[in-house]
Amino acid sequence: MASYLEDLVDYFLSSSALVTYWNYIFPVLVGLYLAISLYDKHRYGRNKKLRITEPAATEKNGSKLDGIEYVGDLEHADYDPLPALEEKPHIPYAGATVTLAQDPLEAAERFYAIANNRRSVRKFSSRPVDVAIVERCIRAAGTAPSGAHTEPWTFCLVSDPSIKASVREIIEAEEFVNYTQRMAKQWVTDLRPIRTNHVKEYLTEAPHLVLVFKQTYGYKVDGDATAKKQHYYNEISTSIATGMLLCAFQCAGLSSLVTTPLNCGPALRTLLERPPNEKLLVLLPVGYPADDCTVPDLQRKPLEDILVRY
Repeated sequence: MASYLEDLVDYFLSSSALVTYWNYIFPVLVGLYLAISLYDKHRYGRNKKLRITEPAATEKNGSKLDGIEYVGDLEHADYDPLPALEEKPHIPYAGATVTLAQDPLEAAERFYAIANNRRSVRKFSSRPVDVAIVERCIRAAGTAPSGAHTEPWTFCLVSDPSIKASVREIIEAEEFVNYTQRMAKQWVTDLRPIRTNHVKEYLTEAPHLVLVFKQTYGYKVDGDATAKKQHYYNEISTSIATGMLLCAFQCAGLSSLVTTPLNCGPALRTLLERPPNEKLLVLLPVGYPADDCTVPDLQRKPLEDILVRY
């Protein structure tokens, strides 16, 4: 048997055999290589480097964790992590004590009336807005919940006319390219009823602009000042804070507009001299609507269309 196998091996290794059966051998070798590669990716993950440099961002089975941009230290064998948040005592909490009304149902109805009264405004009055009002609204937004209480947000309040003009110049230049080249025809068509285009007068008309940046990571206060601190779910946390800011503006009688300047984040971050760990999430013009301001007559979905009861 051994002699037979040796003869068979010698036969296939001979040049004539390889030439004769190469059309069959080559596809088999390619298929075997692809099978091994797919098995390797399935078992060890698509990015082996990620598993080496970002071990805390993956589960034990190698699948990536949602909402995490890992920036911490390597988890080597003797790695003993300490919480970034200082240990705090837990104190009693009795629930909400400041409400819109004593009756919970009435309070909920009042808040709905406030929220439902809000509309996106694209034409602002020159009427001044006390900056202290905007600052108090931002303070309310800063009470939003965040992953591991990292508070991964920065609110840049722009009131200087020259800086607002620079912001508008950056955004309109990019938006012209967006509307004419980058955005799909369907996207531009869907925006037609809202009557938006690349011209953004409200960026200089509104008394204030609030640029909301998410912090992709932070820095540890104690010890090494350059040591990065993990910010979990930074975009979700900052989005929640933005929602609270919109409600705070409405409660204070101010109008606003949620804008997401496409491809403008890096230039605006440079303009405002923000650090590299901050990325622009949204920009909010804030003020009072102009006397001739109009909004589309939109209707919101009824409760039964957005609620599923179990």
